[in-house]
Amino acid sequence: MPHYPDSQAKGRDDLLADLTEAQREAVLHTEGPLLILAAAGSGKTRVITRRIAYLVSLGVPPWQILALTFTNKAAAEMRQRVLSLLGADEDSAETNRRTRGLTLSTFHALCARLLRRYAPLMAGAPGWGIRDDYTIYDADDQNALMKKVLADLELSSTNWPARMVLARISAAKNELMDAETFGRAAVSFDDRTIAKAYRHYEAALRTANAVDFDDLLMLSVRVLRESEEARREVQERWKYLMIDEYQDTNHAQFVLASLICTGENGHDAGDRARGPNICVVGDPDQSIYGWRGADISNILEFEERYPGARVIALGENFRSTAPILAAADALIRNNKQRKHKPLFTRAQGGDRIEVARCADEHHEAQHVVNWLKHLAESGSLAWKDMAVFYRNNALSRVAEDALRRAGIPYIVARGTAFYQREEVKDLLSYLRLIANEADDVSLRRIANKPARKISRSTMDVVETWAERWGVPLLEAMRRADKISDLGEQATGALRKFVQLIDSWTSGGTFMGARMEQEAAGEGGLRALVSRVLGESGLERHYKELAAKTDKDSDEDRVRNLGEIVSAAAEFEAAYDPGADPALSPRRAREDEPPIPPLLAMLRAYLESVSLVADADKVDPASGAVMLMTLHAAKGLEFPAVAMIGLEEGLLPGVRAMEASEGIEEERRLCFVGMTRAKRKLLMTHAKVRSQRGVPQRAIASRFLLELPREQIIDKDLCDEWLEDVESGFGYGPARARESAERREAGSRPSGHAGTRGRGTAAFAENPGGASESHAADGIASGVTVRHPQFGVGCVEVVQGAGINRRAKIRFRDVGTKTLVLAYARLEMVPNSRT
Repeated sequence: MPHYPDSQAKGRDDLLADLTEAQREAVLHTEGPLLILAAAGSGKTRVITRRIAYLVSLGVPPWQILALTFTNKAAAEMRQRVLSLLGADEDSAETNRRTRGLTLSTFHALCARLLRRYAPLMAGAPGWGIRDDYTIYDADDQNALMKKVLADLELSSTNWPARMVLARISAAKNELMDAETFGRAAVSFDDRTIAKAYRHYEAALRTANAVDFDDLLMLSVRVLRESEEARREVQERWKYLMIDEYQDTNHAQFVLASLICTGENGHDAGDRARGPNICVVGDPDQSIYGWRGADISNILEFEERYPGARVIALGENFRSTAPILAAADALIRNNKQRKHKPLFTRAQGGDRIEVARCADEHHEAQHVVNWLKHLAESGSLAWKDMAVFYRNNALSRVAEDALRRAGIPYIVARGTAFYQREEVKDLLSYLRLIANEADDVSLRRIANKPARKISRSTMDVVETWAERWGVPLLEAMRRADKISDLGEQATGALRKFVQLIDSWTSGGTFMGARMEQEAAGEGGLRALVSRVLGESGLERHYKELAAKTDKDSDEDRVRNLGEIVSAAAEFEAAYDPGADPALSPRRAREDEPPIPPLLAMLRAYLESVSLVADADKVDPASGAVMLMTLHAAKGLEFPAVAMIGLEEGLLPGVRAMEASEGIEEERRLCFVGMTRAKRKLLMTHAKVRSQRGVPQRAIASRFLLELPREQIIDKDLCDEWLEDVESGFGYGPARARESAERREAGSRPSGHAGTRGRGTAAFAENPGGASESHAADGIASGVTVRHPQFGVGCVEVVQGAGINRRAKIRFRDVGTKTLVLAYARLEMVPNSRT
């Protein structure tokens, strides 16, 4: 390791004192490539932060350290821990001296800053078209833009949904395929159509001087590939790279990391014998984002990419009890795509996992409620200590109903995020237009909000003129008097709107003397946001709406707008434009004027808002039971966890069952859910579950069968539920009795009219009618079948056995489909064998 002044020798031993041997080994290995295989609950955040603090204690300049993760919440937690370890108060001058320039960031936030700085260097590159004042489009903005693109291309929204097209483009960008590259590779009609939409979508983004989230990564990679100056600066700046959750990185993130630490061809700027100082932390057993581009091979093949890499396994779990851990470990050992590591805990004892078989989803929800109530009433746990996990959001409805009836406070970790709410996006759209006058998506949103006599037909005329002359919409509005198709009233309305925007930007000099004077003191950003809120008419609009409707939800809208002003004030108080001078924007020309301070602050604020991730919104300390998907639970922990819907077709999902790789990712997802539980774990499945209102037989998940019997308590609660329902208890007396009557009337076999329990059992075995339950038994190659959605088809191939049995069927109308027979609802056509 290079010699640095011994700036922090005191306390260095304290950084290692309470670490395990493996953790200490990881912290002390400061030079060369390092892979830390961190099992669930093994203290990986502690290791990362101690390693950063240890490097600083050795005298490594903080600005040479770059740590990347996936959420702002994780980055903020790391920063707080590092500051604490260095023994300095966050606001002190000593902290600023000892941590100045230390970069703890998400991938997307880092790339946003790289593009701000280096975009001017790419000004002449073919197809670049991005300035450093670009806007980041969120999912709603992208969807709005794509809908316009598809309409311009006369592509049906039914056949080509905007979100589906965007998903295909996102996948391409994650593989670093720009529109031209994707177009050259397109062969099928579908791919050629997507390629055409991709080209027009990219052109629209560039016209608006905007990027989407995937562009942040792809364009940053392009900068580092094509600009030797940018690449040299970045590599000289950051000598130590650390990446958390490495198993979740996609191809673009993998290439970005390679370019930062070695150059794409693997040539290290430092000691080539030693290799680059890249440390990655992750667990292949927790790779659950393959559906959005994560590439598990990045971590599995780390040693091939970086020969001589050191591998250290953190196998000791400090979170879960022994039974939970033993069961989770037994489950994940069924996967082949993994790196073996020990998984153990020194803690002894603990309750076994409860696996409950319930009659249906209502019984399941009621059992979970009873389980949660028992834990709360025993005094050992509070509501905030409990969580309910599920594979998809649709499963939460019945659980929410049961919790609501029981009076248990709960929060669902989904819904409309704060920055996605209508009124908030309205205000942010005004601010984004101020920061980037080419942002046509934002302008379309607020041109007539609140109403100012700018009609849809007026906007159509302006857009046509803007496209003809190749100018942004705001510039076209400025020239409204030259657009012959506009009437006098429309021209006047447009003129007033332009005057409103210019009053905030002083026609391009930004804010004018008045606002710059305020920015020099306190409240510049807060004053700007407050002024826009009032002068735009938004505040009055939503106040009048609240007064008219007298709804709490509309009152909340007014409060949300005020919260944006508060958020701006908080951002301004924490904003330090000089904290990282190496990442300040580069100017394309020496004589180019500097960016006005308030404009730079506004752009930084809007960037921070755009990069808020879903995981940043989950608050386990909310005082209520948390409901969330298994994906949202990643990185969290709770003393008590209930996992519902452990059934084939749900976990694992139907699509995942078509390939072994899909099954392995679903198993990892189940593993992640189990290892969030610290002390108590309940896993439930139902005999019958309604799909689109129709009761269907359910089969217990194969993952439950892979759990060691000695670590679980199996409970079959179906008979108990029927007794409760018939007694008028369960999930509400009236509904329970009605449900019991409906079950017995619809499912009791002849000859068993008076036998308690048999009705439910028969219903579970034959939920959809007499012919369906054994139809799959006679299906073989050459048989003709009928599917309720796809129609008549011929079975070509049958593979697998039991619940994994699948058939490849050539349907007359829709082509070839591969269906899981347990769920396919096929009907054999008589005398059909060929």
